[in-house]
Amino acid sequence: MIEFTLNGETVQTDEDPNTPLLWIVRDQFGLKGSKFGCGAGLCGACTMHVDGAAVRTCILPVAAVAGQDITTIEGIGSPDALHPLQVAWNDFAVPQCGYCQSGQIMSAAAMLEANPNPSEAEVDAALSGNICRCGCYNRIKDAVMAVSQSPAQFVDAMAPKAKAEGVKA
Repeated sequence: MIEFTLNGETVQTDEDPNTPLLWIVRDQFGLKGSKFGCGAGLCGACTMHVDGAAVRTCILPVAAVAGQDITTIEGIGSPDALHPLQVAWNDFAVPQCGYCQSGQIMSAAAMLEANPNPSEAEVDAALSGNICRCGCYNRIKDAVMAVSQSPAQFVDAMAPKAKAEGVKA
């Protein structure tokens, strides 16, 4: 039995210890926000936080996270209390097809936690492992930079507006 914390809740799995964390989270726990993209840890669609660090979970065996704290996109915000990056994502019209967004947001959130005032080059470097097939890189960077420069502008005060507009976290 492998035990870890998932979005603040202690959970257990008795699945094969070599099963990638992505599949445990999606299939066993029903959290579908993190996506399968490449299966090689190269595109970033599967990014979650493991003890606060952005990690590609399509190649991470669940056994490797025993006793650790896992956060998914579902764990960083909700429709009632969006994460500042989720608010900025909407304000900067980042969403297109949506496939990469959870990974992009998770990578950006981990980077901002470690470095709240990044340069544009640091944002580029932190997000370089996340592929956006729609080519929204400039809007993604603009949203991340806006949150880093004025985080209070994107905190909970925006959540009611987003909720009223039907925005999903």
